[in-house]
Amino acid sequence: MLSRAAENLFWLGRYMERAESTARIISMGQRMAMLPGTPGRSEWTSVMQTTGAEMPEDEMASELDVVKRLILDPEGPSSIQACLLRARDSGRAVRTGLTQEMWESLNEDWRYLESLDELTARSQLSKVLEWVRKKSAYFRGAVDTAMLRNEGYYFLRLGSSIERADMTLRLLNVKYFLLLPETEVVGGGRDHHQWMSVLHAVSGLRSYHYHYGSDYAPWNIADFLLLNKIFPRSLAFCYSQIDLCLSHMETDHGGSHKCQKTARQELERLNRIDISGIFNDGLHEFINEEIARTSRISQEVSDAYHF
Repeated sequence: MLSRAAENLFWLGRYMERAESTARIISMGQRMAMLPGTPGRSEWTSVMQTTGAEMPEDEMASELDVVKRLILDPEGPSSIQACLLRARDSGRAVRTGLTQEMWESLNEDWRYLESLDELTARSQLSKVLEWVRKKSAYFRGAVDTAMLRNEGYYFLRLGSSIERADMTLRLLNVKYFLLLPETEVVGGGRDHHQWMSVLHAVSGLRSYHYHYGSDYAPWNIADFLLLNKIFPRSLAFCYSQIDLCLSHMETDHGGSHKCQKTARQELERLNRIDISGIFNDGLHEFINEEIARTSRISQEVSDAYHF
């Protein structure tokens, strides 16, 4: 496969996953902002900080700022509209490598966000976020049910797995930022609902309940999102998929690369550590280290396959 084709498939996976993950982060911020006694602007500020969006001049974001910069901005690195436009461009560049269903999923209603002004998007925020999640699910279903399991598939899955790992970490960082100003409420009623919002954001509430029962302790939720081996959005599961994709590409190309060694070492580390050790050393510090490591693997993949 040409490096250019591999790059487009890799970033197609990343952009589609990023669009959905950004929608999930906004949805979580929306839930948290509606909690009684919650200073709404701090929730939206944490959402903007976590996604790396450009902040307003006063460093305090509103819901309208989030709509403008994380949904409708055609240029922002984490903006949903920008991600979907870039995903479509990447898909068009490798059109012959996509199935008809995949291409249709990228093209169907793709100008929907362009038709919205800021006030309309804000008034219909839940509807807009649900549209993004459904569009992403449609694309993912098209990939899983029709795409050949060849190197193109593994480059696309690799990109989406790296992006999903990164965004799960950033979702947890939203929660961390929200607790900073009021650590005395950790474990309280509002804290409990905020952690529940994290589970809602990853569509993990029922899966969590099946695994942990009704014990919604923060360390259990962090364990579920970081170290659970069978939940599809956990960090450990994402790294198992990264390792799997890189192993298949090693077989296809007859050689290993630094990125595969890094991914395997990280997977072994996640299988070895426990959540108590993470909390003792600092959850925020662990998350930041993992975000940096995930970014490093992405760069190593680009170096290994020349894009």
